[in-house]
Amino acid sequence: MATDQELSDFLKSVEKRAFKRTVFTVRDDDAALDIVQDAMMRLAEKYADRPAAELPLVFQRILSNATMDWFRRRKVRQNVVQNLSDFDGGDDDGDFDLLEMLNTVDGAMGSESAADSVSRAQILHLIEQAVADLPGRQREAFLLRYWEEFDVAETAAAMGCSEGSVKTHCSRAVHALATALRAKGIQGGLEG
Repeated sequence: MATDQELSDFLKSVEKRAFKRTVFTVRDDDAALDIVQDAMMRLAEKYADRPAAELPLVFQRILSNATMDWFRRRKVRQNVVQNLSDFDGGDDDGDFDLLEMLNTVDGAMGSESAADSVSRAQILHLIEQAVADLPGRQREAFLLRYWEEFDVAETAAAMGCSEGSVKTHCSRAVHALATALRAKGIQGGLEG
């Protein structure tokens, strides 16, 4: 059984990586934060009696399930909103443009003045976008193997698939990332 301190230490150690992984998946910072917090609460409430060594795999499974639940809820909400919008007459002035609003928000978010910081941020953004654009299973396998540093067996257990599938997903992800980043002018040692 994990002690309270072991559970606390584990949650602190996984918090940032879990958030980043979830942001890649749902592409919404607020939703990702909610999902990770819910997964942490479930782990603490329902699985604190597990040995400390089991916490990483159990947490990854809980996080994956919480993420899938979020997608299911979002799909239902979108269908409801879409159906209700058929009866909506639109806003009063008709000037609202979602894309324009998002561009304004993106432009207002902190910009740095140093050229190297900007360049580094741009490259990081391109890499994050390339990871986010991977198909779901490839992204999940890639993040678990290389971000969470799970071995093949742990990744297979967390994803609920065979070790061979993990290897295939990871290989395809690495090749897709290398191709996408090379197309953006980023050279690196992703492929071996």
